[in-house]
Amino acid sequence: MDVLSFASTALLALFFVGYLVLAGSDIGLGMLMPHVARGPAQRRRVVSAIAPYFLASEVWLVAAVGVLAGLFPLLEHHVVAELRPVLAAMLAAWLVRDAGLWLRARVAGPRWRLGCDAAIVAGSWTVAATWGLTVAGMLTGGLTASAFTVLCTAVVMALFALRGAAFGAERLVGPADAESADVAARVTRPLSRAALGATVLAAAAALLPGGPELSSAAPAVILAVVLAGALAATSGLVGPMLSRHTSALAIAVPGLLVAVAAQLPWAPVPAGTGVFVWVTLLPAIPVMLIGQVWLYRMTRRPAVEATFFA
Repeated sequence: MDVLSFASTALLALFFVGYLVLAGSDIGLGMLMPHVARGPAQRRRVVSAIAPYFLASEVWLVAAVGVLAGLFPLLEHHVVAELRPVLAAMLAAWLVRDAGLWLRARVAGPRWRLGCDAAIVAGSWTVAATWGLTVAGMLTGGLTASAFTVLCTAVVMALFALRGAAFGAERLVGPADAESADVAARVTRPLSRAALGATVLAAAAALLPGGPELSSAAPAVILAVVLAGALAATSGLVGPMLSRHTSALAIAVPGLLVAVAAQLPWAPVPAGTGVFVWVTLLPAIPVMLIGQVWLYRMTRRPAVEATFFA
């Protein structure tokens, strides 16, 4: 692999992993809304915690899709061809969830807001599930009806929920809604244990027919150990205090696993195209990295009572 292709692959992996770490917060909290928010005021606080955080995290996905389409057309064709139904469901769920966030405060009626809340929850669960199927599909070379596909999807969904719980434990802190933050913090341990159990089962299912087609087993084993270690640390007595960092590390693993171990179609990046894309993106990359750090630190700040969205 030449230097340009290696750098482009690393850039795509960075954008993909950055999206999972950031979007995992708002998608996961949307999944947990019925559990952590027991009334209209608490649900409004959850929406305030998510928005406008979700807008910035989606920038990373847009950047990843742009790099994929511009520098890796063969891989893009493979992903779209093999995962078309999953991608269509993901886009539909994404639209439903974002519509719930954007339209919730546009009508002052309890039924309207309850319907928007339902759209946020249903959309978040479906987005997490389709990301799980996407990761499984990229690891196995396409959608397969296998135990590994089911368990890999379950792992990714649990990681999204864990990331959302860690996010909510800090963003929902406040005099009126401290209960929501406490509930979110407490659920990090059972979620991490569920994710750890699913990870162990998925690792075992990887040896069965329909398991992943890996270019190299060593990186996959190392990443599986890292994921298990992060989840084990989160499941302990001090897990809620560690979850802010361990959940970020855990949800990054599926993206890294696809980047370094999946056996995907690949072709060298054309020099002319690569230079053009890099010249275009290079000024924006430092800004995006600084923005990611800022957003990561922002999770320590409690959400405000009311926003444009809530």
